[in-house]
Amino acid sequence: MKKIMLFCTMFIMLAGCGKEEDIPQMLNVDLAVNPIQGEMKEPVKFQAKVTYGDEKVKDADDVSFEIWLANSDDHDKIAAKHKGNGIYEIEKTFDEEGTYYVYAHVTARDMHSMPKEEFVIGKPSPPEQNDGNKEMDEMDDMNEKDMN
Repeated sequence: MKKIMLFCTMFIMLAGCGKEEDIPQMLNVDLAVNPIQGEMKEPVKFQAKVTYGDEKVKDADDVSFEIWLANSDDHDKIAAKHKGNGIYEIEKTFDEEGTYYVYAHVTARDMHSMPKEEFVIGKPSPPEQNDGNKEMDEMDDMNEKDMN
C-alpha cells in the first residue's frame, strides 16, 4: 500500500513539474490614419497593425473600420483586407470637410479591440461634445437604468 501511495505522489509531483503555464497574451491594435489632415476627394489610408504578443495576426476573425463625421449619426463600417504581416487596411475618399473619427473594430484570438483616432478633411468642424463615445455613453445610461 505504501508503494502505491509513494508512486501516486511521485506521479502527481512529476506531472506538475513538467507543465509550464501558458501566459495569456493581449491583442494589440495600432491604428494609423494617413494623412491625419487630408483634403476632399483625395484618398485617406486607414491601417490597423494587429499583433497578439509578438505574433503578427494574419487570420483575424473580423477587421473593419467605422468612420463618421463629428456630430453625425451616419456611420460607415467598411471591412478591411489583410495586406500581409498582420496589417489590415482600406482607402476612402471624402466629399465633405470636417472633423472625423474612426474606430478600428478588430476581433481575433477570442478578443475584441476598438482603438479610435480623430482626423480632419479640409477645414475642421466642431468636435463631438462627448468625445465620440456614443456607444459607451449609451451603455452607461443602460447600466444606470438597470440599477434603478
